[in-house]
Amino acid sequence: MSKLPVFFAVLVCLFAASFALAQENLPNPYAVATFECLGLYYTVPPSDDLSQCAVRYRGADGGAWREVIPLFYNVRDSQFRGSIVGLEPDTRYEVELIHNGKTLKLTASTMSEDFPVGRTTFLDDGVSDGLLEITRSGTPEGWHLVTVRPGAKHVIDPEKTQAHNIVIEGSYIIVRGLELRMAGQDAILIRKGSHHVVIEDCRITEWGRGDRRMAWLGWGDSAVRAGAGVGDLVIQRNLIENPTGWSNDWDTGHPSGPQAITLWNSSGHNIIRYNEITSTEDHGYNDAIGGGSNYSWQGAPNRDSDIYGNIVANVWDDAIEAEGANMNVRIWGNYIHHTFTHIATATTSRGPLYIFRNVLGLSRRTQKDPIGGTMIKVGGDDRQWRGGRRYVFHNTALQPRGAFRVFSGHQLSDVISRNNLYDCPGVLTGVRDPIEPLDFQYDFFTGISNGKRWLKNRIGGGKPALEPSQGLEWFPAVTTTRIKWGRTEVEHGGEHWTQTDKVIRVPNPMIDSGAEIPGFNDSYAGAAPDIGAFERGRPPLKFGRRAGRKVVIAPWEVR
Repeated sequence: MSKLPVFFAVLVCLFAASFALAQENLPNPYAVATFECLGLYYTVPPSDDLSQCAVRYRGADGGAWREVIPLFYNVRDSQFRGSIVGLEPDTRYEVELIHNGKTLKLTASTMSEDFPVGRTTFLDDGVSDGLLEITRSGTPEGWHLVTVRPGAKHVIDPEKTQAHNIVIEGSYIIVRGLELRMAGQDAILIRKGSHHVVIEDCRITEWGRGDRRMAWLGWGDSAVRAGAGVGDLVIQRNLIENPTGWSNDWDTGHPSGPQAITLWNSSGHNIIRYNEITSTEDHGYNDAIGGGSNYSWQGAPNRDSDIYGNIVANVWDDAIEAEGANMNVRIWGNYIHHTFTHIATATTSRGPLYIFRNVLGLSRRTQKDPIGGTMIKVGGDDRQWRGGRRYVFHNTALQPRGAFRVFSGHQLSDVISRNNLYDCPGVLTGVRDPIEPLDFQYDFFTGISNGKRWLKNRIGGGKPALEPSQGLEWFPAVTTTRIKWGRTEVEHGGEHWTQTDKVIRVPNPMIDSGAEIPGFNDSYAGAAPDIGAFERGRPPLKFGRRAGRKVVIAPWEVR
């Protein structure tokens, strides 16, 4: 018998034991809050009824109860887990879990978007060429803010003579409104042991080593790099652009080059939102947002984390890499374009992971993959690390000549897919040894799949993980791109005229054709939810630094 499987078995047992020990001092059930979400945890012995744990919530001041989808049960951890999304910041909520004939109650408050400041360090107006080291911590009641005075600008530009612009070794620290240029390696380094750090409203550019051969040694010089175990980060409204280095493509091996944000085996509870991450074509990223370890119980962002409202472009591998535990990790409302893999989730060892209302643009093409990569990477030969669920809801991918496939991975497992619009050549490719539950319903796609027969055998068979309410199930509209929706007669400039091109009058199959998903599409406008990221009759999605509730004009933007 090989010693390697034994090693992994021992490792799994040890980590499971340490995870269980870490839960002993926590309430049961309990919640972990971010600005707009609550992650829920309820430990239940395997001997109990594990069929379902329903959830409902309301504001602490009363009002109507709202349901969300039932919690996911992770057998390895003997724990029900799940998230409530779309909440208001700095708001208290009542939550009820209904399980095995009893109702458990808890209250939790979402995070405030305003951090209390106790000490402020103002940087001088102008340009500095040295390293800024921030070692003085704040407290939960009074954070240490490092910024510039109103009307001033501060640029840190060492012209590659320093490895970093800023090194942070402390906690409860805010870095706001700075322009960082020409770091020799990582622009901002957050050292191991630090926590509760906010990086906001900064411009970070031209960092890293220019010789791509060094990228293999540096493994992704980053605009923001967090050391091992660092967590409780908020990285928001930053412009991250134009690294000095560049990444190779898959034709010459695994991409290696600069990254925008790198987390390494984070402790979790990270919020990455409303950033704009772009570059030129010849200075593309390896990954934009990511880290490691991928096949692990930790990884990046690990747990209780949100990635939303970002614009990500010009990436040679993964635009967003959420790999490892993915325990109550939520990825939504991002615009991703010109990448190879849009969202990587290999693996999701603990779960659940939520991917919803993202807009996915074109995938890069290489000689090896002449029609692009994949939208959601789901895993390789990684049985020992599986067990966490992925929910994929209301995403839009309009790229008939873009990514070849939506889901890619040798071992597809634990995916619940609803109300997605996939306009692309393929849906499932390269799937071997699929492991249930796999539940794809109410999705609209225009392509084909080499797993089509395997998939059809599972549609309508058995009880789905989410009850369908109405509409369609797995809608294979292979002729969609050859149909024009509209009227043959239109009013134009006061004249009544008829189009000469033949127009087939059919109802838009995306409108009012989706399934109801409690907690994710309750505010639909029509007879039923629309398919895709956008809901007709509701405000459009917004992305980037002006997308949040708080619009900030950073000092470096004022010219």
